[in-house]
Amino acid sequence: MIESASQPLALARSFLFVPATRPERFAKALASGADAVIIDLEDAVAPGEKVQARQGLAQAWPGLAAQGRARVLVRVNAGNTTWHGDDLNLLGALVGSGVAGVVLPKAEHAAQLSHVAAVLGPACALVPLIESVAGLDAADTLARCPQVLRLAFGNIDFQADAGLACGPDEAELTAVRLALLLATRRAQLPSPIDGVTADTQDAAQLAHDLLRSRRGGFGAKLCIHPSQVAAVNAAFTPSPSDIDWARRVLAASEAAGGGVVSLDGRMVDMPVLLLAQRTLARAGHGH
Repeated sequence: MIESASQPLALARSFLFVPATRPERFAKALASGADAVIIDLEDAVAPGEKVQARQGLAQAWPGLAAQGRARVLVRVNAGNTTWHGDDLNLLGALVGSGVAGVVLPKAEHAAQLSHVAAVLGPACALVPLIESVAGLDAADTLARCPQVLRLAFGNIDFQADAGLACGPDEAELTAVRLALLLATRRAQLPSPIDGVTADTQDAAQLAHDLLRSRRGGFGAKLCIHPSQVAAVNAAFTPSPSDIDWARRVLAASEAAGGGVVSLDGRMVDMPVLLLAQRTLARAGHGH
């Protein structure tokens, strides 16, 4: 788990993808309201455009404000591709000037993460993208690797790898999402990042997916269009009543000297106290 400059991203709610081949969109993505922006060198870039994509990112990077850079992650190409090494070389030059972290697709082995960490150094956060059965099998190991910020779910690629034909509710992936949540909790990482809603025009589907994410313990979502950001941020922001409850829990616990106390007919023990603390952290309020 990383413990440094990436703390704001530990509580980020929305992660918006932008193709590395469209550097004119970088600043727009950062101004979209998204908590974090993922500049994509992988799926959004055709094989013949990989060099152009890296060049575009390198040229545009100095023009991004320091505050913006701290919210940028870069999705590199997978470790078994011919582009991976060149991607890491580029990022090695950017880490010292503020890039927050790396999204590693097709994450399946601790050695993949260790290699990236060794090349980029300890200040660079890692977000393993779990999008295969092998990645799911290794989720506990990946979550415990040094510098891992959060786990992210690649729901579309996972379906293809597993041979699933999911319905709109993705009920077939319920067990997978639970497994990622449990791996996250065992490693004591911040809440995982859920996968994309592919239809950017279907607000009802996005609302359904966000409700499922919240109920399932996820705290953020990957976005593929700026139009999704506002709904995602709203879904993962505690309501006024949630914040009020959390504050009262902490106040009751403090008044009891940290001992077990009852609030609204419910026992406030350590799990309830932790939930209240996480709620206030997500809301941007101090304890």
